[in-house]
Amino acid sequence: MSTPGDAASAHAHAVPVHKVLNNNVVIAIDESGRERVLMGRGLGFQLKPDDVIDPRKVEKTFILDAGAAGEHERRLLTDVPYPIVEAVTRAVDAAERRLGRHLGRHLTVAVIDHVNYVIERLDQGLRIPSTAMPELRVLHPHEFDAAQAMARDIAASLDRELPPEEAVFLTMHLLNATRDEPNGTAALLFRRVQHVVEVVEQAFGVKLDTESPDYARFILHIQFLLQRLVNRTMLSSGDTSFFEFAKHSYPVSYEIARQVKSYVHGATGSELTDEELLYVIVHVERLKSQVAPGTPPPTVVP
Repeated sequence: MSTPGDAASAHAHAVPVHKVLNNNVVIAIDESGRERVLMGRGLGFQLKPDDVIDPRKVEKTFILDAGAAGEHERRLLTDVPYPIVEAVTRAVDAAERRLGRHLGRHLTVAVIDHVNYVIERLDQGLRIPSTAMPELRVLHPHEFDAAQAMARDIAASLDRELPPEEAVFLTMHLLNATRDEPNGTAALLFRRVQHVVEVVEQAFGVKLDTESPDYARFILHIQFLLQRLVNRTMLSSGDTSFFEFAKHSYPVSYEIARQVKSYVHGATGSELTDEELLYVIVHVERLKSQVAPGTPPPTVVP
C-alpha cells in the first residue's frame, strides 16, 4: 500500500492537514503538490484544516490516483470501517513479506473493497457463491498459500469467521497484482484452464478427481500449452507418426482433444499444432481411468 520509505518520510517531519476523511484517515498535500492519504488509529480525531499531523500516529501513507479512480479510493477509505482497512493493510503487508515483492496500492484498495462487501453480505445473512477452484493450489501454490494466510489474518483481526472460499477470491486478486503475461494476466490464463477442464468433464460426463496426480499433470500441461500459445512457442515437429498412432489408438480421447482444440481456437484465435494435440490426447487418455465403467463415450467424429 505504501512504498518503502513512505511511512518513514511521513514520520520525518510534521505534515499540514488538507482534509480529514474520518477519525483515522487524513489527506495531506506533499512537497510535490500531490494528494497523499495518511492513515492511523485516531490520526484525524479533532483535527482542523490548519492543524499539523502528528507523524508518530501515521501507520500507512500512499499517493491518490488522479480523477475518478482517486475519488473512488477517497470515498472507499471514508466509508469503510477502519478495522477492515487496518486488517487488510496488515494482511497485505504480511503477503508482501511472504511473496517477497511489493504488491501495490491497487491490490490493497481492491481487497478492502472486496472484504467490506463480503462482511456486509454476511451481516445480511447472504453469502457470495463461489467454487473451490482446486486448480489454483496446483497452478499457483505460492499465491494460494499467501491468500489463505491473508484470509486467516483478516478474520483474526476482525474476530469473525470468513467463508473458506475467500482464499479463492484473494488468490485471484494476488494473481492480478503479481503476474502479467503478454495478451493477458495469469488470472485470464487460469480461467481458460478452467474452461478446458469443463470441456473434458462434459465430454466424460463426470467430475474429475481434483486430488489425483493425473489431474494435476493435466492442468499443468494445459497451463503450459496456453502460455506457449501466447508466447508463440508451440511445440512443432515434422514427424506426425506418434500423433497418427494416438489419433487411431485412442479415438475417444482424440475426440475430446479436438473439442479442446476447438475451444482454444475460439478463445484465442490460434490453432493447436498436431504435436500439442498429441500431448492433450495422452493426458486425456490417462484421465479416462476416472470414468465409471458403462459411461457412454462422447460421439466420435470421423
